[in-house]
Amino acid sequence: MSRLGRRPVGIPDGVTVSVASGAVIVKGPGGQLTQKILDGLDVKVDTSAKKLLIERRAQSTQARCNHGTLRVLVQNMITGVTKGFERGLRISGVGYGAKLQGTKLVLTLGFSHPVEMEVPADLKVAVPAAEVVTVKGADRQRVGQFAAELRGKRPIEPYNLKGIKYEDEVVKKKAGKTFVSGA
Repeated sequence: MSRLGRRPVGIPDGVTVSVASGAVIVKGPGGQLTQKILDGLDVKVDTSAKKLLIERRAQSTQARCNHGTLRVLVQNMITGVTKGFERGLRISGVGYGAKLQGTKLVLTLGFSHPVEMEVPADLKVAVPAAEVVTVKGADRQRVGQFAAELRGKRPIEPYNLKGIKYEDEVVKKKAGKTFVSGA
């Protein structure tokens, strides 16, 4: 049995968890999130003990794999509606920067044109400085996906360290080519 899947998920105050039509619904101060119950699993909510348990109906390989996965997904949903998730990005390069115009994030990345990205409605994007972008939201997957799409517009290159990188990303600078005279 999955060691991680066996552990109950605690439900904090201010968060309601319900199971309806094959999905787990988590509501809290940060919003509402829904996750489909994966194959071969049952979800039981104990409101008196404020815990959620995930049990396997089948002992198939797929059900065993899904057991721990669903528990972590539900735990992330609860964390998302209480604290939220945040991903920071840094833009480096001469003339590179970002600014927020309404619901669009406008990036200047050394191209002949500015790159515009529509900010999804369920996410909040902040630009405290031209070289810093912060993505916040309740859904961990959506925050990570938008940050990855943003980084993908101009990934940091290892020679001049120009581009977009995550705040906690470490990029080793590579040495450029050296020319030797043949005389």
